[in-house]
Amino acid sequence: MIKQKITKEMKISDVLAKYPQTMEIFGKYNLYCIGCAAAQYENLGALAQEFGINLDEFVKELNKKVE
Repeated sequence: MIKQKITKEMKISDVLAKYPQTMEIFGKYNLYCIGCAAAQYENLGALAQEFGINLDEFVKELNKKVE
């Protein structure tokens, strides 16, 4: 089993800082979190819930982008 680099518990700002290439995936979902204050404390799970995104698919796409 491949260990995921990005998890649902990670803060948005941490994902974007560590893996800037994921901005493309955030943009695909119309999530322009890079300038959002909530990105500093909100995790991917909360983001997905707030915007009605399938969390598992979103995290899977983010991880595929950083492979």
